[in-house]
Amino acid sequence: MALGIRVSIIVPAYNEENNIEAVLLRLSKVSKKLPCSEIIVVDDGSTDSTSKKVEQFNSVRLIRHDRNRGKGAAITTGLNNSNGNIFVIQDADMEYLPEDIPYLVEPILAGRADVVFGSRFKGKCLDMSFSHRLGNRILSTLTSLLYGFSVSDVMTGHKVFTREAIGSCELSERSFTVEIEIASRTLNNNFKFVEVPISYCYRKNGVSKISYLDGFKALYTLIRPHLSR
Repeated sequence: MALGIRVSIIVPAYNEENNIEAVLLRLSKVSKKLPCSEIIVVDDGSTDSTSKKVEQFNSVRLIRHDRNRGKGAAITTGLNNSNGNIFVIQDADMEYLPEDIPYLVEPILAGRADVVFGSRFKGKCLDMSFSHRLGNRILSTLTSLLYGFSVSDVMTGHKVFTREAIGSCELSERSFTVEIEIASRTLNNNFKFVEVPISYCYRKNGVSKISYLDGFKALYTLIRPHLSR
């Protein structure tokens, strides 16, 4: 493993008491295959036992929000409190497999990328609703047209980037639209970008927090920088 490389895995979580233990157990195994410096869970104001279950893992760092602020806010908190130079975003709902993380990090370790998206549409994608699939296709196609990169899955929750790449962005989105914001700002700054096939399966426990309204907000977030030009 390359000297000086430190990987921070950031897990935004909100009311994921039925999934967080499984995620952290698998992350603990995966982290042994990486130059991993830390796993950080940001509990975004959960009202269930998410934090209590995280506290069972001595090797995991827990940060709590006093209220629910949104996924973007949780990611920003994680980034601001991490010490890595490569960052991995891992959702807490078990829709994305922790075992795919080494494949996502590899292009950065090899110097081929600064930003890596895990593409569900290039890999194995199970049980995604028609509305989410269609909305993501529209947003991904528009992203490709606006920024000149071939993007198949802009709303993926599996994103990896260097400190330099994410440090060039001043993230302001507090909800799920942070996915679009990360994509648009890093691509606009012409960092090296690749997609890696990943596996995806719709959550089996708990409920999804993303709604139709988030889709429209994501569309506006994507085109907003171009409206003033």
